[in-house]
Amino acid sequence: MFRNRGASFRLALMAGATLCASVPLQYASAADLRDYAIAAQDLGGAIRKFALETGRDIAFDPAIVAGKKSRGLSGKRSEEDALRALLEGTGLRYIRTATGYAIVASPEGATGAVTPAETLDIVVTAQKREEKILDVPIAVSAFSGTQLDRQKIESGADLVRGVPNLNFSKSFSSMYNIGIRGIGTKALNSSSDPGVAVSYNNMPLIRNRLFEQEFFDTSRLEVLRGPQGTLYGRNATGGVVNIFPALPTSEFEGELKGEVGNYETRRVSGMLNIPLTDTFSIRGAGAYTKREGFDYNEFTRNRVNGRDLWSTRLSAQWEPDDNFKANVIWEHFNEDDDRSRTGKALCTTDPGPEMVGSTIVPDRLRSRLSQGCLPGSLYDDAAFGVPNAASQTALYYAQSVGIGFTPGPAGTMIPGDIIYLVKPGDPYAGIVQSRDPRKISTAVDPTFRAKNDIVQLNLEWKAAENLTLISQTAYSRDRWYSSQDYNRFVSNPLFGDSIGTVNVLNSPFADDGPVPGGVYTDPQLGPSDRLLTVDLNRTRTRQWTQEIRLQSDFSGKINFNIGVNYLNFKTKDDYYAFSNLFNLTATFAYLRDSDKEYGNPPILTSLYCPPGTTDPACIYGLYQDRNPLDQVDDQGHNYFLSRNNVKTKSWAIFGETYLQFNDELKLTLGARYTDDKKYQTQIPSQLLLTSAIVTGGTVNYGYPSLPDINQSWGRFTGRVVVDWKPSLSFTNDTLVYGSISRGYKGGGANPPRVDFDPRIVQYVPLPDRYKPEYLTSFEVGTKNLLANNKISLNATAFFYDYDDYQISQVTDRITYTENFDAQTWGLELEATWQPNRNFRFNSSLGYLNTKLKKNAKSIDVMDRTQGNPDWTVVRPWLQVPTNCIAPTKYVEKVISTFPSELALAALCPGSTGIGSYNPNIPPETTVPYWQYLGFTYDPLTEAPNAGRGFDADLSGNDLPNSPHITFNVGAQYTVFVDNDDWELTLRGDYYRQSKSYARVYNTEFDRLKGWGNLNLSLTFSRPADELSFQLYVKNALNDQPITDVFLSADDIGMPANTFYLDPRIIGFNVTKKF
Repeated sequence: MFRNRGASFRLALMAGATLCASVPLQYASAADLRDYAIAAQDLGGAIRKFALETGRDIAFDPAIVAGKKSRGLSGKRSEEDALRALLEGTGLRYIRTATGYAIVASPEGATGAVTPAETLDIVVTAQKREEKILDVPIAVSAFSGTQLDRQKIESGADLVRGVPNLNFSKSFSSMYNIGIRGIGTKALNSSSDPGVAVSYNNMPLIRNRLFEQEFFDTSRLEVLRGPQGTLYGRNATGGVVNIFPALPTSEFEGELKGEVGNYETRRVSGMLNIPLTDTFSIRGAGAYTKREGFDYNEFTRNRVNGRDLWSTRLSAQWEPDDNFKANVIWEHFNEDDDRSRTGKALCTTDPGPEMVGSTIVPDRLRSRLSQGCLPGSLYDDAAFGVPNAASQTALYYAQSVGIGFTPGPAGTMIPGDIIYLVKPGDPYAGIVQSRDPRKISTAVDPTFRAKNDIVQLNLEWKAAENLTLISQTAYSRDRWYSSQDYNRFVSNPLFGDSIGTVNVLNSPFADDGPVPGGVYTDPQLGPSDRLLTVDLNRTRTRQWTQEIRLQSDFSGKINFNIGVNYLNFKTKDDYYAFSNLFNLTATFAYLRDSDKEYGNPPILTSLYCPPGTTDPACIYGLYQDRNPLDQVDDQGHNYFLSRNNVKTKSWAIFGETYLQFNDELKLTLGARYTDDKKYQTQIPSQLLLTSAIVTGGTVNYGYPSLPDINQSWGRFTGRVVVDWKPSLSFTNDTLVYGSISRGYKGGGANPPRVDFDPRIVQYVPLPDRYKPEYLTSFEVGTKNLLANNKISLNATAFFYDYDDYQISQVTDRITYTENFDAQTWGLELEATWQPNRNFRFNSSLGYLNTKLKKNAKSIDVMDRTQGNPDWTVVRPWLQVPTNCIAPTKYVEKVISTFPSELALAALCPGSTGIGSYNPNIPPETTVPYWQYLGFTYDPLTEAPNAGRGFDADLSGNDLPNSPHITFNVGAQYTVFVDNDDWELTLRGDYYRQSKSYARVYNTEFDRLKGWGNLNLSLTFSRPADELSFQLYVKNALNDQPITDVFLSADDIGMPANTFYLDPRIIGFNVTKKF
């Protein structure tokens, strides 16, 4: 099927400088007369000319027009009279469609003819001008709205099933990773940019809802593979995903679709197009999905991870004459449900070593040498364990706090046994997760909200006969909110019972104490008898984009496309972690009232210290924010808060020149200069920090900013392309091309770490910036139509040289981004075969090989010692955010001669207030362990990377999320019933990808198994009535593969947050067009 969008061509040119084709414009009614001047020629060319002049969608397969001639036409005619005249004597006829016409064989000549149901000759705008996909020297996959529906490509995550060497998965926070040829978005902090540009109607969207939102009323979707450094510019190093909404046409038309399915699914979508005058039309479209949760929370006994979302779009289009066109689009997306941000958290429990050297480790110290989870395979049974929670320092502290005693003998002043605030031992002891990926057990259910608005104004003015000036203006605003159980596990009952306890004199307390009945009431999380940790992620962004472009369409050998582009982007990202252990520590370590001493001396102060207090006793006190979770004042140090404010300003000037040497040979020369500026406000975190020496902080409340980090880059990118269209005896149409292109993506700033006072805390900062990415691509390819246009076959080979690829990991309570050099190469094949009107087959195959270059290295937080027995992992003290490694001989010395938790923690960088082995620290300011244990040690100078661990050698490792093989095959068969009035179509699509790795370390822990996905559909339709019924099954085999993994922080034991494919979905829908 050929879809020509002539209106799109003119509007897209108008669209601003980025869209050149796929926006249908307003034209006169089909019944109105207009002048035609179409010369006698091949029928295919005549139909294309008619499409360009009328702005109609004309669907046809080249096979049924091959060898046929049109007599042409001239003079005033209505559209349908003109189309009949063009087809006269060809044995073909037309039928009306929702957006134009389809050319089909007349019933008497239909035998063996190919229906126009699918596209072999689709028109795209990959080069921001309307061209047949066969003529575009870029590896591009294009899908019409019909194809998206038939292949059940309903959101960005489904694109893996239609595009070779494309990978898609959800990732940390509000981010997702779409990767093409191994290049994606693995840099996940607020200042990072996407590696594959997502464009809406040819305008880039840095933050978007491609993962959450479902496609609706879509004209076309294009995926460009490889760097698009000239026309698309920044952030297109991996490629571009370009979504084109359907826009107003000159016909009154509409569509309504309703669907039901499993998980109590209800879905409705529709559109209505109204031409108000001969020059002005409006169009409204919308979609709504309500679905029960995919997952079952065994603790709350609720289904979660459901969907309740809707989208709407309004557009208007005006074309007062042949020289000017304009349209405006507003699209809104809204979601409010219990979508889970991650799947299960997998963990191979680390109980801690039984021995260090030749010394047995006491049970109470084993957890101080445990990192929580071990780096085992995510597919072993052991992976369904839970972290060793006893390794969390906040828990260790709370287990040392007494809240009273059991009553002693009556009439005496001798109390009974001490009651601790938190029971001794691991609160997760004995807990094992369900092996079912759809069964979770969390203390709270997730909450998810998202809103997104896009407004776009497109203008096109024909400044001269062969010159078109295009302007495109866009504004987007995005709001995103997600909260869920951060631990992802439910603990055993945690707290002691303070009811009936007595003090050290065996006298009862005046109240029921802090944990009556073993329940603690947290100011943010409410009452619970278990360990609670809940996170909250909130992002707010806005973006302005403007592009102006001048494009030529001369009949000679030289044409050009030049333009300027401006982008202004601002984001505010807040990430919170609340825990009842944090509040317990804040209360009992910093805020304990003097009349409620449960046998424990006050550590810092006896007063509650609000912001602004001048009470001298509060000089070291911590401000505990006691507001509810959704009303916190962002000043408290009793929760973790990472605030990230980033502004980006970018402008670019670009141009391409097209030199057509002859009918077969063309040279494209493109260049772009981009100027990027980024401004990041540095706001360090303050969890449980005060200005007291034992914590090593700088302030007692609030989140003071450090100096902003301002960065700027000016870079050139571009491409050189040679394409050749030879006339070959064994093909109907052929394109051969070769290109060299350059891509660029800006760098950024890493978030600041904890706000430690360097006079007190031994601490080496991580680099606060990461470098831009650069990609040089070499590519050759060919596109072909064969066997009388019944077969299309495309092939591409590529080689990438990548400098400074950006990859993030969570460490030191920040999302820390590093740079790596890499090389990538591969092959891609795409084929379509339609031997007759009944059967269609399509397939794609991608081969990808990636490797990090020599000397690539990074610290693997799951394996800090890299197997070196001379070093041991040690848990730090409360405020320090990351594990460390220490010499095994010194760890053994501490265990064997001075078995103290604090003495072990002092082997890590941290506050000297808890002790030190460094004789350069004044003894009066620390606990001088070197005097007691007989050795000196400074982790900042004597340990690898200041105690953070050994670098892992990554040379030759695969890039993350880069399977070597991606494969897709689809087939459909149509039975024509009742003299072709009805069509019954059975379709199946199968996708497969080979194994890959979630991280650059390529360990067994990182390995992601290969997986497959099967979709089936049965569609019964009557084209004349534009009525269809469809039954479909997505993920028919109900496979539940892990598509990616994101590692949690050291603080909670580093469980692996997993992301799964959606389960089997069965749906039945009815569609009526009019």
